[in-house]
Amino acid sequence: MEAQINLRHRDRETYPKDYDIEGPEEVKKLCNSTYWRLGTNEPPIWISETHEKMAQVCLNTELAEIKGKALLNEETMSSGIIERDTGLPATGFGALFPRHPSDWYERFKMCALTTYAEEYAPPYEYQPLDALTTVLRMEWRCARQKQQGDHLSETTAASPANSSGDWDQGSHVGLEHALQLAGALDLPAGSCTFEESTCGFDSVFEFLPWILNEEGHYIYVDTSFAKQGEKAVLLSSDLQAEEWSCLRLVYQITTSSVSPSEPSQLNLYVRFDDESFDRLLWSAKEPSDSWLIASLDLQNSSKKFKILIEGVLGHGNTASIALFEIKMTTGYCIECDFEENHLCGFVNLWNPNVNWFVGGGNMRNSHSILPQDHTFRSELGHYMYVDSVYVKHYQEVAQLISPVTMAPMSGCLFFYYQLQQGNDNIFSVYTRDAAGLYEEIWQMGNPGNTDWNLAEVEFSAPYPMEVIFEVAFNGPRGGYVALDDISFSPVPCHNQTERPFSAVEASCNFEKDLCNFYQDKEGPGWTRVKVRPNMYRAGDHTSGLGYFLMANTKFTSQPGYIGRLYGPSLPGNLQYCLRFYYAIYGFLKMSDTLAVYIFEENHMVQDKIWSVLESPRGVWMQAEITFKKPMPTKVVFMSLCKSFWDCGLVALDDITIELGSCWSPEKLPTPPGECTFEQDECAFTQERRNRSSWHRRRGETPTSYTGPKGDHTTGVGYYMYIEASHMVYGQKAQLLSRPLRGVTGKHCLTFFYHMYGAGTGLLNVYLKKEGDSEESLLWRRRGEQSISWLRVLIEYTCERRHQIIFEAIRGVSIRSDIAIDDVKFQAGSCAEMEDITQQSSGYSEDLNEIEY
Repeated sequence: MEAQINLRHRDRETYPKDYDIEGPEEVKKLCNSTYWRLGTNEPPIWISETHEKMAQVCLNTELAEIKGKALLNEETMSSGIIERDTGLPATGFGALFPRHPSDWYERFKMCALTTYAEEYAPPYEYQPLDALTTVLRMEWRCARQKQQGDHLSETTAASPANSSGDWDQGSHVGLEHALQLAGALDLPAGSCTFEESTCGFDSVFEFLPWILNEEGHYIYVDTSFAKQGEKAVLLSSDLQAEEWSCLRLVYQITTSSVSPSEPSQLNLYVRFDDESFDRLLWSAKEPSDSWLIASLDLQNSSKKFKILIEGVLGHGNTASIALFEIKMTTGYCIECDFEENHLCGFVNLWNPNVNWFVGGGNMRNSHSILPQDHTFRSELGHYMYVDSVYVKHYQEVAQLISPVTMAPMSGCLFFYYQLQQGNDNIFSVYTRDAAGLYEEIWQMGNPGNTDWNLAEVEFSAPYPMEVIFEVAFNGPRGGYVALDDISFSPVPCHNQTERPFSAVEASCNFEKDLCNFYQDKEGPGWTRVKVRPNMYRAGDHTSGLGYFLMANTKFTSQPGYIGRLYGPSLPGNLQYCLRFYYAIYGFLKMSDTLAVYIFEENHMVQDKIWSVLESPRGVWMQAEITFKKPMPTKVVFMSLCKSFWDCGLVALDDITIELGSCWSPEKLPTPPGECTFEQDECAFTQERRNRSSWHRRRGETPTSYTGPKGDHTTGVGYYMYIEASHMVYGQKAQLLSRPLRGVTGKHCLTFFYHMYGAGTGLLNVYLKKEGDSEESLLWRRRGEQSISWLRVLIEYTCERRHQIIFEAIRGVSIRSDIAIDDVKFQAGSCAEMEDITQQSSGYSEDLNEIEY
């Protein structure tokens, strides 16, 4: 089994590592460490530099001065030479000869450091290190021995190129710097390379264990000792991100070729100490033949948390999941100095003619005279560049794509660039959202000088997006474009004259007032009203008990627009998602009874972007509109009465305006603490399922004069309910939440319930603690309550593992349907508490009264 695993996951004996971040072998790509040689005039045999080195004689430049002597080979090398004491380290960097296990010679041919024979089959991929890395490794070894109190001999501290004990003067690195490197060797909290241990990451006992490879380098779980669908869960120690951090995960998923439709899946959760559920941050299930890298932004927070990594095995006897490295560092994931081999997750978009390459270090593939990097100001640092010498067809672009931002961010993007010539090249920076929409945020003007130039770009990513650095050549004199040291600051580049967009200021539920909305003075307009719980008219959408806006066109004396409701001013050139809820009463013809316009303030132009077509009467319906305008705009809601004989009521509530598209294709699933029942029953379970159980349904219930007309989430979605016609009086149905983790502090449970019908029974909510034989009652409602969906907020504490149980009991008649929707668990106390003493019998004198 170990041999098979080693074939699927390559050992990381040497440095740099090979991270293949693109895809299948036939798709040519940029390799992070060995840098695939693309865009050259060589025959299209796409091999890495490592493979190329292995296939030819490669002289050790440090021994090249020895002339007139034959190179060491299998015939001239003896064990005595190998075992002699040279005074240098026995193994690793700085050793004169490689050392191997005693049985290694029988399995593979010996290979001196001075040459690679063509017939030599290496046990792992290897690339000789550049000079800087070699010196740093030597200095690190010395510094580690110094820290451990060992005696540091002169021969151990010697440079490989100078056996006299002097440091290599060309390295520009002293012992003091090496000691600093040794101090920084300890990985940051939340990081692990899985060389000898799992670094504080522990397998959760209830699930499969993650196996540490015998030779180190990675951990894995596969179907050789587990079945399809089984999970392996890895949990970190307590972490804290008081500053913005970036979590990078290097992983590989392999799947059997006979069942690609059932792949393995890797999920990453964040577990906060005060929450009873885990938040899904990232998920992947694409199989690959090599290591992939994921970059995840973690917003700064004072809360302690844990990282939970879950591997779910797919179908097939060769399915496996492996983790190569986890690294959590302070900073943003779009920042990069290109010194690390994974290039911070940046990806070159392959183009047959023009591509981004890694420059600096020991890479000398370009025919152009390339610059020193900006980070270290030396030839040993690295940067990215595009060279026109490789271009075969012009007017094509090279794209370097950043990792996707995983959290809202806004501020100033910095980077350094350098150009040679520059007359025939165009260097631009774009953003691209999940829907593939590009927006240019910067284009190079006059570079000013031939040295590194600093660019400052206003950057806003309120929703997931990528940053794309794009270079196009329009002629043969394009020269090269180099890029280095990308960084980000949440502080704007310049003093902003206009206020930034605020989703809070642009939204309103009308519970206290009109917020930042207003209306013109013409006509009766929109009125803020409240409806008491009753059996004839629905209350507001927010809670069923609060305020909403209503335009009563029955009171108008002439047809036409009777009211305009204006929203706050929105900055231009941003994409917005407008959501709101509306309900229509009366009206013989419903089309155009409510319309939404965009009002451009500078040009006094109104553009209609939405209107009602058909809608169920008396049901709160959700509308979603995505729009973008170049100029500052306002959203305007208008109600319309077409004729004196066809007027009615138009209700409006819960208006929200957010940045981004309403229909992003890469939205994460609903958090485990929330359930709208739109996709399934979430993690709720039932002890038995039959006609008298809870059922998931959309639309009206089968029995008249009971049950909701639509769900609370959108008006046309799903909810859970009991069908009283399938039950007998007093029969119960229980819906159980998944087990919730016990934490200190208060919990807040929020949900909406619907109890309409003359024979309605009871709805109970219980808390069931692990180990207790009986449940404790948290909340209860009896009898008919309202034709509206009503909101409940329940606050409770529980430090033990527990479950929440929704129990519905059938009433005296078939008009006893009970429904629930939009369940949500939150940490902390409820912002506002439901009055638990309120008991509505449904027979109040003021059932249909509207408060203005």
